Amino acid sequence: MKKVITYGTYDLLHQGHINLLRRAKELGDYLIVGVTNDSFDRERGKLNVRNNVLDRVEAVKSTGFADQIIIEDYVGQKIDDIQKYDIDIFAIGSDWEGKFDYLNEFCQVVYLPRTEGISSTMLRNETTIDVRIGIIGCGRVARRFPSEADVVSGVKVVAAYDIDPDAAAALADSTSGITVYTDLHDFYKAVDAVYIASPHLTHYYYIKQSISEGKHTLCETPLVLNADQAKEVYALAKENNVFLMEANKTAHCPAFNHLIVMIKSGVIGDVVDVEASLSKLWDDDKTLREFDPLQAGGSMYELGSYPLLPILKLCGIHYETLHLYSRMEDGVDMYTKGVLQFPNAICSFKVGLGVKTEGNLIISGTKGYAYVPAPWWKTDYFELRYEDQNQNKKFYYKWDGAGLRYEIQEFISCIVNHRQSTARLKMHESIAMAEIMQKFGERKYLIEI
Repeated sequence: MKKVITYGTYDLLHQGHINLLRRAKELGDYLIVGVTNDSFDRERGKLNVRNNVLDRVEAVKSTGFADQIIIEDYVGQKIDDIQKYDIDIFAIGSDWEGKFDYLNEFCQVVYLPRTEGISSTMLRNETTIDVRIGIIGCGRVARRFPSEADVVSGVKVVAAYDIDPDAAAALADSTSGITVYTDLHDFYKAVDAVYIASPHLTHYYYIKQSISEGKHTLCETPLVLNADQAKEVYALAKENNVFLMEANKTAHCPAFNHLIVMIKSGVIGDVVDVEASLSKLWDDDKTLREFDPLQAGGSMYELGSYPLLPILKLCGIHYETLHLYSRMEDGVDMYTKGVLQFPNAICSFKVGLGVKTEGNLIISGTKGYAYVPAPWWKTDYFELRYEDQNQNKKFYYKWDGAGLRYEIQEFISCIVNHRQSTARLKMHESIAMAEIMQKFGERKYLIEI
């Protein structure tokens, strides 16, 4: 049996892709198609990919030409795959003429004629309409947004609003093309979508206002601090046919996404324990909002959504018991530890603004465990470890900038592709986070230490 392998992104699958796959299939008896992973595409500067890897795999599968589909994760994988699958022919489009001659050492290299007059880049350019985003809340987090958005195609930051006009003016002065608005009605008329980075307790109001104005909404984490409010705003978004997304940057981190996919595939067996920690010794200025109980200050509200993310994604939202332990100071928790019991797992997290802990993530399974060193919430590296150390594996990924670009890219992709949800942080997971925040606020499950 003659085996053929080819690779591509297959974004916006078009007739040129179909023709190339058909020609590759005709070269042999068995065709393997490598689809580049989202994170691998990003490493090559492609933050304009319209469809995520799962959508692109389904598109390739629907052509009927691929006998097997694999994911391309890293530079140098082609040689590994050719040897692993005992490949006879490596096929690629003629626009790569000569670039893969080095593979002739391992198999025959064939450059296939490409279909003239069509390409994914051309289709993107023809259909690209910049999504105009306005920023509400122009504080520390928001200042990073324009430069991060600048590397994502299809988005343009055009407006800023803050109850403090000077804060909005300072943001506009640092970035060209941003107009400051003092009236929200005028602000909404200038934008297609809104990024909310205001203080926690204002999120609910601004989300409802933005959705009611028909604007797609990206809101900083935590989305809200109440489960009923979370359910309400998601239902409102669906009713108004707009997309609402919680801006948890870890949920869109390339390494974290790959880690979750691998764990769910069973590489360490059944998950029985998740431990996640995140802390900062941030006690030099107690006048900050983060230390004000009237502004939802404290460790849990400020940091809790990050360690809750891997717990809820891997163990689900149906925990049986929740116990919280907090060290309080002047009305805010300087440190909180949470323990969630699931039917088949026990999970814990630690967050602190005035207590320092080892900020790693450990996921224990029946066959091995995953170790993600600090800072795991913006990691570019993790390990899978086993009883037999010869089986241990290390994985490296690129993390660019402040990391906001990844969540912005997914936000724009969902808008452009008319998606109402993202698998990276699902609606029910976001609501579950709000529910846990609410339980913390009600102090029903909390013991002070």
